[in-house]
Amino acid sequence: MELLIQRFLTALGIFVCLQFIVKCVGFSKYLFPSLWGVMPPSFFRTMGEWAVVTGAGDGIGKAYSIELANRGMNIVMISRTFAKMKKIAVEIEQTTGRKVIIIEADFTKTEIYKHIEENLKGLEIGILVNNVGMLPSPEPSRFLASPAIDENLIHCNVVSAVKMTRLVLTQMEQRRKGLILNISSACGTFPCPLYTIYSASKAFVSTFSKALQAEYKIKGIIIQAVTPYGVSTPMTKNQKTNIITKSSRDFVQESLNHVTHGNETFGCLAHAVLGSIMKQIPLSVIHSDRVQERFLKIIEKAMKKT
Repeated sequence: MELLIQRFLTALGIFVCLQFIVKCVGFSKYLFPSLWGVMPPSFFRTMGEWAVVTGAGDGIGKAYSIELANRGMNIVMISRTFAKMKKIAVEIEQTTGRKVIIIEADFTKTEIYKHIEENLKGLEIGILVNNVGMLPSPEPSRFLASPAIDENLIHCNVVSAVKMTRLVLTQMEQRRKGLILNISSACGTFPCPLYTIYSASKAFVSTFSKALQAEYKIKGIIIQAVTPYGVSTPMTKNQKTNIITKSSRDFVQESLNHVTHGNETFGCLAHAVLGSIMKQIPLSVIHSDRVQERFLKIIEKAMKKT
């Protein structure tokens, strides 16, 4: 009996050590990206001439547009905020010399994709960033207490990723190269109460991305889900940046170093560490009424101070 227990504990110890080693290897992608092969700026241009970015008028989409232009790409910006995109386009053209095309489209609508397709004809699209997204409410809330904009949110967060991918994937498959970045959220990596429909929509984006990568990696196409925690954007009320909450620019610059490091990435070291910690917390704790009520009170208190 003692020998059996000893063997069990030895096996358990080996298993824990192996898990620790796997975690260390995972973190090394963020700590020492050069060891994993950081992509030079020229890598992105080898995918094709143009990068298409949805939700490009603000936040993460704006940052991807600027950073990909800095790395040699011509940019197609798509959003409903024409004036904002025009300002960003002028900045990109003046500072990088790259070309910019603006397409005005509201991703809560379903009739926009024919218009987008017509404007993309003839372009060699090497990169697609499915970034556009929305929250039902800036503050966390229970499902019935949040605005009833379910259909708009599903069109914006879910349908847009599917439709835009279908528009560009055919030519990527024909050229046997391309990069698709689907901006999900850490809220989609587990069932996140108080952000129920947003969490579910981002879980779809992550699953969609990983399944597509399994189908098309043999064709030379990279498809990756990007699942950040806190990024300061207008959607998150431009929160103050700190060790966890990154500026859009800093997050995008770091996340582009990891486009070949798997079918899903947190995008930066701080978010990878936080994600690892969150995985150790049982869902029963996160889903408990006490934790939810406490979280709502903290948010309510913070809102009163602002």
